[in-house]
Amino acid sequence: MMLKSVLFIVLCSIIIIEGKLGVDISSSSTESDWKCLKGKGYELAVIRCWESIGQPDPNAAASVIGAWAGGMKYVDVYIFPCYSCGNGYGQVQSAIKDLQSKKAKFGTVWFDIEGPGIYWSSSQSDNQKFFEDMVSGAEKLGVSIGIYTSESQWVPIMGDYTGGSAYKLWYAHYDDNPSFSDFTPFGGWKSPHMKQWDDNGNDCGLGYDKNYFE
Repeated sequence: MMLKSVLFIVLCSIIIIEGKLGVDISSSSTESDWKCLKGKGYELAVIRCWESIGQPDPNAAASVIGAWAGGMKYVDVYIFPCYSCGNGYGQVQSAIKDLQSKKAKFGTVWFDIEGPGIYWSSSQSDNQKFFEDMVSGAEKLGVSIGIYTSESQWVPIMGDYTGGSAYKLWYAHYDDNPSFSDFTPFGGWKSPHMKQWDDNGNDCGLGYDKNYFE
């Protein structure tokens, strides 16, 4: 039993050493918040830059700039699109240009694909077209694209569509397990880039989701 316990501890240590930790937020933040999170071992910040009501997040640029200043090694942004607002191309363009105009530099822009029956059409083909318009808007500006979703969200929204698999996958599974050991391929993705494994982070003055990436 003791040998098994030691082996478990060693394996857990390997996972933590090989993987990296990050957080994503949908609220305002400050440089000091990020300094605090860096001190707790987080390296990546993913900040909402577009709201589901169809407008730029007013806190995004300052949070992005603060995350870099606070010592984050990687800073990405995510777009929560508004399908009912139409013009996926224009929404992505507006989100990115808003950040660029405020000199808020970022790595990847992630498309948040979730909420079947709430945020998306009942027509999977219409959703696919909207998604492709979003991709076109991002590609036109030459930015790196990633997709945030999970099988339970992607399939009802997009069906058997595999058009997102050309881009990095960030999937959600709240199993309190910072590893990819639970991952099952879907939507054309064979492997993930990042996992959101806990949605109850609350520290350094911020509420956040916890993420693991390699």
